[in-house]
Amino acid sequence: MSGLTTHVLDLSLGRPAADVAIRLWFRSDADWGLLLAARTDQDGRARLMDGGALIMGAYRLEFDIGIYFRAIAATTANPGFLETVMIDFHVTDTGAHYHVPLLASPFGYSTYRGS
Repeated sequence: MSGLTTHVLDLSLGRPAADVAIRLWFRSDADWGLLLAARTDQDGRARLMDGGALIMGAYRLEFDIGIYFRAIAATTANPGFLETVMIDFHVTDTGAHYHVPLLASPFGYSTYRGS
């Protein structure tokens, strides 16, 4: 299975982060172009691109995590520390599956290339 997926996990509550707004960008030359906008499902997941649509190059995922934490009334300062998390990465093998999870709390995040 090739393509691009993501999964957002709320580390502060130990559960998937549902209804997080996501934008996927692609860089052509020096400009970023918006490919799509999506939201995570109830399990915190989003299938963003099937393998046939994936091309080699530079991509950016943007997650509106600040809006998510305000919506669930996280006990943080208002405004919270994080607003938008951007992850830039490269696709080098269009036949491979790229899974880019976001593990977030109101005060920090991490990511990795998953499977």
